[in-house]
Amino acid sequence: MRKITPFRAGLLLSSFFITFFLLCAIGALLAVPTLDDILTNIWSEEMQLSLRLSLVTGLISTILVMLFALPIGYTLSRLDFWGKGVVKTIIDLPVAFPELVLGLCLLLLFGKTPIGTALNALGLDFVFTKKGVVAAQFFTALPYSVRIMKSTFDYINPRMEFVSRSLGYSQFETFLRVTIPLAGSGILASTVIAFARCIGTFGTVLILAGGSYMRTETLPITLYLNISYGNMGMALTSGIMLIGVSFIAIFIFEKTEAKL
Repeated sequence: MRKITPFRAGLLLSSFFITFFLLCAIGALLAVPTLDDILTNIWSEEMQLSLRLSLVTGLISTILVMLFALPIGYTLSRLDFWGKGVVKTIIDLPVAFPELVLGLCLLLLFGKTPIGTALNALGLDFVFTKKGVVAAQFFTALPYSVRIMKSTFDYINPRMEFVSRSLGYSQFETFLRVTIPLAGSGILASTVIAFARCIGTFGTVLILAGGSYMRTETLPITLYLNISYGNMGMALTSGIMLIGVSFIAIFIFEKTEAKL
């Protein structure tokens, strides 16, 4: 049996201490409502609309996020170009500042600016609409997926790509036939985390899409609105559903992370 040193005991104690408090916090949320309350709230019209909107916009946003995260992650991992550090820093910025700030930036951009006016003319009106929910989720989740994809490509041995190029494949063919299959676990992990972030996006959706009752109401917005109304049953049920989505996402991420 391995000897327990003071250093090892301290490491284990700090890990179990924080795990215990987080477990108590989550348990407190699960312990308050009764099963009947949860089932009643889940089948309410508001919760059904909120859940449906969250799933639909979350799926659309996740697909869009991965379409951009793959090439951006590959670019930051494999290519050297002028301004690479600046590009990486700006893409990572939404991770560092609050979602409310990101929502405010997008609200101003998609408002009366030339870009916002041009997008409106094309039928892409993002301010206080369901399209705004997708845009808010996309810009919130993208930095996380890009970071995972960059780390994934960093771990893939470039020699395999060099061998492919030496056999006559172009860089694009090598990317499709060699790099993408080797990055399968990372792509799955990135997709799961992107979906979880899209479903859980609150501040950006609130500012850009408005968080309107029964219109642009996603699960986090349902939680916020019902706490404001004093309807704790609906708020707690929303929180439980968000924890369920997060738990499944983290579980899949941990399983796939070991294969990276």
